Amino acid sequence: MEQKIHQGRNVKRFREMLNIKQEALAYDLGEDWNQKKISMLEQKDVIEDSLLKQISAVLKIPVEAFQNFDEEQAINIISNTFSDFKDGASAINIQPTFNPIREVLKLHEEKIALYERMLKEKDEMMVRLEKLIGK
Repeated sequence: MEQKIHQGRNVKRFREMLNIKQEALAYDLGEDWNQKKISMLEQKDVIEDSLLKQISAVLKIPVEAFQNFDEEQAINIISNTFSDFKDGASAINIQPTFNPIREVLKLHEEKIALYERMLKEKDEMMVRLEKLIGK
């Protein structure tokens, strides 16, 4: 049984992870969009490729993320990877094939880059709002 990827739900998940409101996404997509249209879009199983490309550009997330992300698979991978060891006898000694400190530093750098991008977007939004107020 093949499970279908729900692209609208994926748009909603990524939008929420980025802490972007439906109104803000609608504003970035253009004058034709409003909060209600975004809500209806997020309920669609399949979204047109051209629209996915627009959303991808606005959220700065690859189109493939909306097309391929499956929460069920992600949960299965996590649950199969980690266990709750109640007794020490069943514990597994895992020797990572990567440098955990380097990975943490990489995540930290990515977080800083994200914050900088968010600040830049906030500044751009402020400029847009100032132009709207000034008109």
